[in-house]
Amino acid sequence: MAPINQENFDYDLVVIGGGSGGLACAKEAVQFGAKVAVLDFVKPSPRGTKWGLGGTCVNVGCIPKKLMHQASLLGEAIHDAQPYGWKFAEPESVKHDWATLTESVQNHIKSVNWVTRVDLRDKKVEYVNGLGYFKDAHNVVAVMKNQTEKVLSAKNVVIAVGGRPRYPNIPGAMEYGITSDDIFSLPNEPGKTLVVGAGYIGLECAGFLKGFGYDATVMVRSILLRGFDQQMATMVGDAMVEKGVKFLHKTQPQSVEKQADGRLLVKYRSDDGTEGSDVYDTVLFAIGRTACTDDLKLDQAGVVTAEGGKSDKLDVDSFEATNVPNIFAVGDVLYKRPELTPVAIHAGRLLARRLFNNQNDIMDYTDVATTVFSPLEYGCVGMSEEDAEAKFGKDNIEVYHAYYKPTEFFVPQKSVRYCYLKAVALLEGDQKVLGLHFLGPVAGEVIQGFAAALKSGLTMKILKNTVGIHPTVAEEFTRLLITKSSGLDPTPATCCS
Repeated sequence: MAPINQENFDYDLVVIGGGSGGLACAKEAVQFGAKVAVLDFVKPSPRGTKWGLGGTCVNVGCIPKKLMHQASLLGEAIHDAQPYGWKFAEPESVKHDWATLTESVQNHIKSVNWVTRVDLRDKKVEYVNGLGYFKDAHNVVAVMKNQTEKVLSAKNVVIAVGGRPRYPNIPGAMEYGITSDDIFSLPNEPGKTLVVGAGYIGLECAGFLKGFGYDATVMVRSILLRGFDQQMATMVGDAMVEKGVKFLHKTQPQSVEKQADGRLLVKYRSDDGTEGSDVYDTVLFAIGRTACTDDLKLDQAGVVTAEGGKSDKLDVDSFEATNVPNIFAVGDVLYKRPELTPVAIHAGRLLARRLFNNQNDIMDYTDVATTVFSPLEYGCVGMSEEDAEAKFGKDNIEVYHAYYKPTEFFVPQKSVRYCYLKAVALLEGDQKVLGLHFLGPVAGEVIQGFAAALKSGLTMKILKNTVGIHPTVAEEFTRLLITKSSGLDPTPATCCS
């Protein structure tokens, strides 16, 4: 395909940020003949952690998180295996080695970094290892490692800089604490760990650390899993307590002090004024993320952030355009959009197709499925029960729910207390499904297929007439018959009738 650029620009597209969304957009654009450059530079965390090309997901997010979650599940599986007939000479001596895990995880990440660079080269996307900022709306400056500057002129610019973890404004937090930027390559084993924050990142980290045998405590400022269905969030927390994770509710840290032995003294205060303290080996902050827009010098391009410039995030229209027509944004930098890798990838690809292939499909940010990889996983798609009630009214929705017993849990006699699912639906007609929620093993695998069904207009009538695959946990959605409004017991008596 002939080059698109008929104007006096160096590039048809410059992407600032080499994460999932930016790379997807860049690679899609070159397929349509666009000349594209990608700028990427990682500032070290306060701890000094840095990484290669690929963004948060590959380096300090989804991928290492899932690998550590899997490592934790394998440790549990070793104990589950014994009643299935697998014999270990000394099962009590089986222990986890942190150094081996982090080396394996980092080796995989480095291989992905390399493959990503090769992929860009093969696709003729120019990779610039520099920190980008705007000189004006069409000129982007890359600050290189040696502090020299390279100016790239572009017809279009995509901001895909993502975000980084926040630290609380308390003494010692940044000096002695770590975040998800650091945990996956931590050179020393974490030991007794305090996780501050009860979003999905905090719960996932506490979950796998406890699975490795470390003492893990979650400090919760207000609620668990803000933005998620709160019945399910409470059950996720209760299931973690059952696994041995501790929680400090309605509590905030006041300071972190390093003691003579190197351990960390954390002082905290509860909402009722009660003060306390404890000593930890590691303090991990997971209190939210900040968009990486400060270094962009957006004002020089005329770009205004959300909330009239008060937010660090960018508000875009349905075409991912900012208030400056040739400057777009995708991914975690967006205001009030799902901060999920597949969302960024899909939005980036669609944007490239609109810019360079005359397509007009836009990103649908509604009903995006996601999973919290807590020890007992929670997958969901669509509306929470609270949101459905708020939008349609409590009297206009019906909630089908059930507890269930995974077949794999029978022989090792694992707890099924929190294996639960529900469908939130409209009351009228065939009962259109508004949301699906699943707590149990392989929740992500279960909810992915049902997400396509929900996007296609799934109703309870269709769901009830779907024959399940037996014995699986996914089939439980096809067995939902009991409603909350009926008051009947949703606990099954048997698995096969």
